[in-house]
Amino acid sequence: MTTTPELTPPTTPTTTTPTTPAAVDPAPTPPTTYLPHLDDDAPPPVPRRSLGRPSPDEQLTRWGPWLSSAALAWLVTQQLLPLAGVAWFVVSWFLLGLVVTAVTAAMHGGWIEVKDRVAAAVVTGGALSVGVALVSTVGFVFLRGWEPLTHLNFLTDDMSGVGPKDAFDRGGIAHAILGSLIQLGIGLAITLPLGIGTAVFMTEVGGRFARLVRTIVEAMTALPSIVAGLFVYTVFIVMLGQPRSGLAAGLAIAVMMLPIIARAADVVLRVVPGGLREASLALGASRWKTVWHVVLPTARPGLATAVILGSARGVGETSPVLITSGAAAFLVTDPVGGAMNSLPLFIYSNVRSGEEQAIDRAFGAASVLLVLVLLLFVVARLLARPPRTKARGRPRVSLRPRRRGPRPGAPADAHPSTQPLDQPESQDPR
Repeated sequence: MTTTPELTPPTTPTTTTPTTPAAVDPAPTPPTTYLPHLDDDAPPPVPRRSLGRPSPDEQLTRWGPWLSSAALAWLVTQQLLPLAGVAWFVVSWFLLGLVVTAVTAAMHGGWIEVKDRVAAAVVTGGALSVGVALVSTVGFVFLRGWEPLTHLNFLTDDMSGVGPKDAFDRGGIAHAILGSLIQLGIGLAITLPLGIGTAVFMTEVGGRFARLVRTIVEAMTALPSIVAGLFVYTVFIVMLGQPRSGLAAGLAIAVMMLPIIARAADVVLRVVPGGLREASLALGASRWKTVWHVVLPTARPGLATAVILGSARGVGETSPVLITSGAAAFLVTDPVGGAMNSLPLFIYSNVRSGEEQAIDRAFGAASVLLVLVLLLFVVARLLARPPRTKARGRPRVSLRPRRRGPRPGAPADAHPSTQPLDQPESQDPR
């Protein structure tokens, strides 16, 4: 019996790959500090100028034409032409300045630059003219009336028994100040509700009759004061048989103040956004509540301006007071007790006398009148200022945990705030 040997399959030799060591990161480089290198031969740095500051070239272009036109105006008015005087010099300076400014702007820019420079010069010149006129007028009045103002009796006494040639230590304008305040108070008591009510009617109600009322108000704005005085004199004194008094003067002043306050208040109320009215009406408020609680408080600063304009017009009227009240040299406190003087009427009477002492008293009274109008303006603006809402303090936020005691009837260890802070308050059962 023969046996065959078992054949085994050939085995392929296994090759082993040599293992390489892991890559090692290089050592980190230490941080390096670089110091700035100062170059002594470098030019100095140019300072940066702000965006709104003009450059020297722009300043020369702006002020150079006016300096050159001043020299040219002096040469024309004082040397070449017989136009001596400050007025001619100022007018020539302004006109020549506009010409030189236009030429300089045309050299540096186009037609748009010329129009811009000329328009800016005209607007600035107009503002300076108004400012100079106002300051010079007020300064001249106070300078001329300063000597009477240095005496205390000028503000506390009246002119009873004092002549136009008497010294300043006798007499005063207390009766005129009190009369002006009483007459202005009567006028404001009448025109304030009527004027604002008329403006509310024209703005909030509207309609054909409102247009007619607006036309009448605009026409009465240019009403001469003498016509208002004659109207009150005819109706109140002649027809009703009332005597000439401070009440009649107050009625005449009210006729002058009413259209001004109504017209200015109408313009102010029309500026109030319509969305405020619509929001108030949408919330269920009536028309009256919308006007009283929304429209009028919103327009309060503008309404104060309207009252100031009317008061300034009424306190300076002379002819209505002269016709309806007349002048009195003594103190009168009763509006229906006869003639009552006022500051404008006192100024007119003293200037008309022609005496130097009386004219100085008139300038002193004019200074007091200016101060009185300024005080009325300040008081009206303060009253019209919206109330400031007090800022409520925010509650302080504490990062520390608030510890509360356990509720009544609960165990002491059941409250989570009594547990230590380093342990969790509850364990997740999951």
